[in-house]
Amino acid sequence: MADFAQNGIIGTLHNLRYRTTEELDHDLKEFGRDRPMALVLPCLFSELEGPALGAIVDKLCEVPYLEEIIIGLDRADASQYEQAQKFFDRLPQRKVILWNDGPRLMNVNARLDELGLAPQEPGKGRNVWYCLGYFLAAGRCQAVGLHDCDILTYERDMLARLLYPIVHPSFNYVFCKGYYYRAAGGKLNGRVVRLLVTPLLRALQLTIGQNDYLDYMGSFRYPLAGEFSMRAEVVPSLRIPSDWGLEIGTLSEMYRNYSHHRICQVDIADAYDHKHQPVSPDNPQGGLHRMSVDICKALIRKLAVNGKVFSPEVFRTLKASYYRAALDMIDHYCNDATMSGLTLDRHTEEATVELFSQALMNAGEQFLRDPHSAPFIPNWARVVSACPDIFEMITDAVNQDNAAA
Repeated sequence: MADFAQNGIIGTLHNLRYRTTEELDHDLKEFGRDRPMALVLPCLFSELEGPALGAIVDKLCEVPYLEEIIIGLDRADASQYEQAQKFFDRLPQRKVILWNDGPRLMNVNARLDELGLAPQEPGKGRNVWYCLGYFLAAGRCQAVGLHDCDILTYERDMLARLLYPIVHPSFNYVFCKGYYYRAAGGKLNGRVVRLLVTPLLRALQLTIGQNDYLDYMGSFRYPLAGEFSMRAEVVPSLRIPSDWGLEIGTLSEMYRNYSHHRICQVDIADAYDHKHQPVSPDNPQGGLHRMSVDICKALIRKLAVNGKVFSPEVFRTLKASYYRAALDMIDHYCNDATMSGLTLDRHTEEATVELFSQALMNAGEQFLRDPHSAPFIPNWARVVSACPDIFEMITDAVNQDNAAA
C-alpha cells in the first residue's frame, strides 16, 4: 500500500516495489562486510509450539547476510530449553539461546539485583534487555534488528527492509522503526494504535498544546510495532521499559538521545498479522486493559519529564477530548473498512474506546499518586559502570548453557 508522502518530522521509507528481495539481500550482504548484522528474537517457549515461529525460522534459514541470531527464551524449564536447542538447530547462521530462566542467567540476575540494577518484572522488556546486553558483550556486530516471534504473515523481505536503512553506507540513520497496516481474516485490526494511541496524541495536542515530542510521536505510522533496528552505538544508552510501554518508551528514548534526522520508519509489509491480545475489560492486569494503562503512563511520564504539568482537572479534560477524537475516528475506520471489503463492528469499537477512556483515567490517577514511578531498566552503560565484569558474566553463562545443551 505504498505512497511517497513525508508527513512527519522523521524520515519515511516506502515500499515503491522496484526492488526484489534478492536485490535487497545482495546489497545487505555487501553492507555486512563493513557493518555486520545481528537479529534478536525474544520468544516464549509456547511460541515454539505455535503456528508462526516454525515458518519464521524456515525463512530465516534463507537469509544470507546475518552474522548472528540471538534468541531470548522465556518460560522454559531444562527439558524445554533442550527442545528449543533442537528447534533452532537448523539455522545456518551463528546462533545462541539465552535461557533466561536457567540457573546461570538467574545467577547473573541475582548479582544485578544485589546492586539494584536487575529488571523487576519478567516479560518482553526483560528478555530484550538481556539479549541486547549479550549483543554488546559479544561485540561481533555493529547493527541489530528485532522482531516478534508470533508473526503469521512473515516474509524474508520484512527483515531486509528493517535492517537496510541503518546499514546502508550513505544513510545517516541510527534507528529504524517498522510499520505496516493490520488486517486479517477480513477484519481491520490494530485496535490499540487506531483507537488509543492516535486519538490520544491528538487529544494531548488539544489539551496541553502542540509540542515537538507529540509531533515526533505522531509521525510514526505504527508506533506499537514490535519491529525495529538500530546501530550498536545506540544500545548502551538505551533504557528499556519493562512493561507494555516498551515500544512507546523506546521511541521516547530515541527522541531524548538523537536528532530527528537520525531516526526513520520503513514500510516492511503489505499486511501483518500476529497473536491478538484479549481486551480483558474485567481484568486491569491483563490483555489490552493492562497494555492501554501502561501506554498512557509512558506518554504521560515523558511529557511530565519535558515540563508539562498534570492535574486531575487536566486528566478529566484530556479524557473528554480523547473520547470525542476516538469516536470521530471510528467513522473513518468503518468507512475505510467498508470500501476495502473488510468488516468492523462499530459496537465493539466504541466499547473498546470506553475501556481505553477509563484506562486513561486510571493511568492519570496512578501517575498523580506515584509520579516518581518509572518502569525503565537501567541502561547498559550504567550497569557496566556498577559491575565492570557484567559482560564477561553474561557471555560465560550463555556460552556454558549453549555448550551443555
